[in-house]
Formats: sequence, structure tokens, C-alpha cells
Amino acid sequence: MGFKMGIVGLPNVGKSTLFNALTKTAAAQAANFPFCTIEPNVGEVAVPDTRLDTLADIAKSKQIIPARMTFVDIAGLVKGASRGEGLGNQFLANIRECDAIAHVLRCFEDDDVTHVDGRVDPVADADTIETELMLADLESVEKRIAGLSRKVRGGDKEAVQQERLLKQARAALEDGRPARTVEVAEDDAKAWRMLQLLTAKPILFVCNVSEAEAATGNAHSDAVADMAAKQGAGTVVISAQIEEEIAQLDADEAREFLEELGLEQAGLDRLIQAGYQLLGLQTYFTVGPKEARAWTIPNGTTAPKAAGVIHGDFERGFIRAETTAYDDYVSLGGEAGAKDAGKMRVEGKSYVVKDGDVMHFLFNA
Repeated sequence: MGFKMGIVGLPNVGKSTLFNALTKTAAAQAANFPFCTIEPNVGEVAVPDTRLDTLADIAKSKQIIPARMTFVDIAGLVKGASRGEGLGNQFLANIRECDAIAHVLRCFEDDDVTHVDGRVDPVADADTIETELMLADLESVEKRIAGLSRKVRGGDKEAVQQERLLKQARAALEDGRPARTVEVAEDDAKAWRMLQLLTAKPILFVCNVSEAEAATGNAHSDAVADMAAKQGAGTVVISAQIEEEIAQLDADEAREFLEELGLEQAGLDRLIQAGYQLLGLQTYFTVGPKEARAWTIPNGTTAPKAAGVIHGDFERGFIRAETTAYDDYVSLGGEAGAKDAGKMRVEGKSYVVKDGDVMHFLFNA
């Protein structure tokens, strides 16, 4: 399991340039005119995690299989998209399929790159996109409430629950607040997710700055950070231009290039880390001579559920998990050393997996 992040934003903010760089492909056409992305582009990338390489080296694994993350580059929305302006509602459906939204905002000045509104104001841009998504959600909610009326009158419990949640969403939207601001009870969490409201999805604001400002940000990205803090959203400062250059370099050249710019990590690393934090995700590992592999799970996942990510039979027939903390595995030279030192633990069905755990599952076929 990885996760799917939709890249949205106004035209000409650097979405497709960022997508191309992150996926190291030219699948998305990056051009200086609106709507250059006509179909949503989908790209998978490996989740960078140096721990996996370390584990593979210790276990002398023949193959390294990182976790995967999917980016979806969604065409530029404009004011009025919820009413069919620009390329309209056809792209809103693509956002519904994503786990989270990366909202790319133009935080750079460049007279050679046109802005659809003729000015650089990322906070206003964010408001434009959020408004369109809220309007689309509101229209969807109204239709669904009307469509449920017969089942609600008939006492259908699921319909009654859906109507109640939809009305909570409608109240927030009519108040000018996105659906993610609605407090949902744990018993309603699954039904709430099934509504697939656009503004219920976690959002990460990606500030696209110039190369010279990649390490420090600027006044525009600072304004976005203030806005995000008030909304409880995340922010990442990235230069799509730098990411595009890094995509053409090998690992050593990329590292040297980043050091020259005063950056510790590439934008991809920071974007994925922020995405994991946003969605409450973590990684565990399976390691052996055949392969070292990273697996993505939500925080709080129990051992049987973590096993089920590998295969459903592992969860259904779960007996126990042999578990070693990453630091112990590394410091003690691998599985044998950890076992001899008493650091390999046997955990049962109630064990909550920790980030970095190295696990081996025993199960009944």
C-alpha cells in the first residue's frame, strides 16, 4: 500500500513541471499556456527511504523493493470550474479518487510566465480552488440528500446515517468551510470516507518558489504557511525548476547539486514525508536474502492488519509476528544478532506496529 496524491492548482503554477520532475517522465506536457494537461497523468515513484538500503546491505538482499506512491497530475482548474468553466467538472472526479491533495501554488515572480489572473497571490489562488471544490461538493451533497429521501422515509439505517453526515457537510459548506473541518465520530468515519467529498480530503500546500529561494522560501510562501497553520494543513516549499534539474542527474550529482543550494533533501523526499504525516502513514520492513521490502500502513495498525497488506491469507491465518526494531536490527548486525541479544520479540494479534519495525509473520495457510 502506498498512497495516491492529486496535484491541483491554477494553470501555469508549475503543476506539470513538478509532476514531470517527480516521476522523471515527460508524460505531462509542461507548457506556458492554460490547460496543457488534457488528461490526468498518473505516475508512480519509489518512496525514498535510506533505511531500506541499510537493511538490504546487512541482510545481503538480492532485491530491494521500496514502497510506492502515486501522483496524479490534474488539469488546471479555473474560477467557475464547478459550473463547467475551463475544463470543468470532468476533472473533479479525478480528485475524488485520490487520498490527499497537493495544491501547488505559484510563489515565484516571472514576467515570462503568465498568470491567469495577471498577478502573483498564492493565498488568493488557494481560495479560488477551495471555493470551486466547495461549490462542487455542495452541489453533490444537495443531489445526494434529495436522492436519499425515499430510503430515509423507509427507515433504512444506512441512508439515515448518510443523510445525517451529508447535512453536517452541507452546514459547513454553506458556512464557507471545507468538509474536512467537520468533526466526525469514530462510528461514522467509514461512512464519511465513503461520501468522497472533495474538500474532506487532507490538503498539502506546495509552494513553488524560484531556484534562488528554494532553501529559504519568500514572502509568498510565508503567507501560505500562515494560511495553512490556521487551517491545520501542511506546507512544503519546493522549486519545480530545481526538481526538474535533479531528475536529470545521477544520485551523486544530485547530492552535490543540493548541497550547493543549501538543501538537505530533494523536494520529492520532503513532499512524500509531508504526505505520510498528513495521512498518518508509516513504514515497516520485511528483510531476507531474497529481498528487502518496505510496506506502508496507517499509524496504529495492528500486526494482523499489517500482515494483510502483504497478503490477505497472512491476516486471516495470523499466528504471531517476530519483530525487531530498526535500530536494534542495525546495531546488532541483523536478525541473528538481534535474536541472540533478546531484541527480537514475539508479538501477538494486539501488537501495534511501530514505524521501522522489521517483521516476519507466521500464519496458518
